[in-house]
Amino acid sequence: MNGQRCPWGEGFDLYRQYHDREWGVPLFAERALFELLLLEGAQAGLSWATILKKRENYRRAFDDFDPARIAAYDEDKIAALLADPGIVRNRAKIAAAIGNARACLALQAGGGSLADFLWDFVDGKPITNQWTRLAGIPARTAQSDAMSKALQKAGFSFVGSTICYALMQSAGLVNDHLISCPRHAEIAAGLARR
Repeated sequence: MNGQRCPWGEGFDLYRQYHDREWGVPLFAERALFELLLLEGAQAGLSWATILKKRENYRRAFDDFDPARIAAYDEDKIAALLADPGIVRNRAKIAAAIGNARACLALQAGGGSLADFLWDFVDGKPITNQWTRLAGIPARTAQSDAMSKALQKAGFSFVGSTICYALMQSAGLVNDHLISCPRHAEIAAGLARR
């Protein structure tokens, strides 16, 4: 990448790839958004690097984030997940993933979609911020507060406002690349694709 990437995107190759290819690119695919929702919840209290390193293991362990399959998990599957060193073995987070799959299916059964639900909080188009330094980027906003409340009301968990804002950033509902980063302009111009 030519130019100065966002400082958080440095450090190790997986972070650089994620920053340069995925973070902030508008995402509308239902299953990909569901994956991000679950991974952001799994990240609570941990670093994103931890989850990024385990992402392929999560895809394997959670049936490629198929909500219908996850919603049907039983105690045997939960026990297998708790024994899987490739994921974060936290009973509450695993239970939340199952509950979130059920909430997602209920949303879809009601004629909606997770994509429409999430993108409604930004009126269907990304918010392009103009940050000049990392310290200026908020951990939550009025939109993430509203998203968190609405998701909780719809039966989702591990969806606090900070988690929702991280989801908004990663899924491109907001463009929080610093303006000095080449990805800011590429995403703002609609040139970036996952």
